[in-house]
Amino acid sequence: MLRILMIGDIVGRPGRTIIREKLLNIKNKYEADFVIANGENAAGGNGITEKIAQELFISGIDFLTMGNHIWDNKDVFNFIETENRMIRPANYPSTAPGKGYQIVQTGKGMIGILNISGRTFMPPLDCPFRTADEIIQKISRVTNIIIVDFHAEATSEKIAMGWYLDGKVTLVAGTHTHVQTADEKILPNGTAYITDIGMTGPVDSVLGIDKESVINKFITQLPVRFEVAKGPAELNGILVEVNELTGKAIAIYRIRETMEN
Repeated sequence: MLRILMIGDIVGRPGRTIIREKLLNIKNKYEADFVIANGENAAGGNGITEKIAQELFISGIDFLTMGNHIWDNKDVFNFIETENRMIRPANYPSTAPGKGYQIVQTGKGMIGILNISGRTFMPPLDCPFRTADEIIQKISRVTNIIIVDFHAEATSEKIAMGWYLDGKVTLVAGTHTHVQTADEKILPNGTAYITDIGMTGPVDSVLGIDKESVINKFITQLPVRFEVAKGPAELNGILVEVNELTGKAIAIYRIRETMEN
């Protein structure tokens, strides 16, 4: 059995701190064979840098997915083409730098990892459903274990993608909204699904951002500079157990770990 730990959007220094201080213990606790994390908010809440990506890899993350904030920190252009442990949404135009999927070796065989972005309340990219079909066809020639990070805003779009890919992939995990949902399940044809795996970042915040600035924005409707909140962090994610022979998911569990655990 292959155990994959998938970690929700890492937000700023608090998110990186809990990864650095707790991830190895968490991996051992859940006997995880491979760790995937969404890192699009790892650099001060906006994008990622090469230094931070390397910090996350050293801390125990095996692979990074991204999202609509992929281009927010311009340092990403210096390494995205050469870093094979990181992908961006595959439905960006083909001229965008980086890769939208990757096939990687784990200690228990090959797995395919696909990153796609939703379009509802999000940038108008290529169709995520058609993009997923095209890439899954390519990955399935090599491996039947396929992990999908669907970085999307609308719950309905995420749920639709789960049903659409049921039986075609091992896991459809939603990211982007930073709020872990309680709807983890194994769909009828063997695909594990959850609408959002949550956030790895400061607890005392609004989606990782200083709560007073967000409240002020809602009240005044004036421009406000958002900063990552300070204080203790928690790690949100999921553990998925996979049959290596069939590529089907056996079980999916929500994970919530704090600095005090």
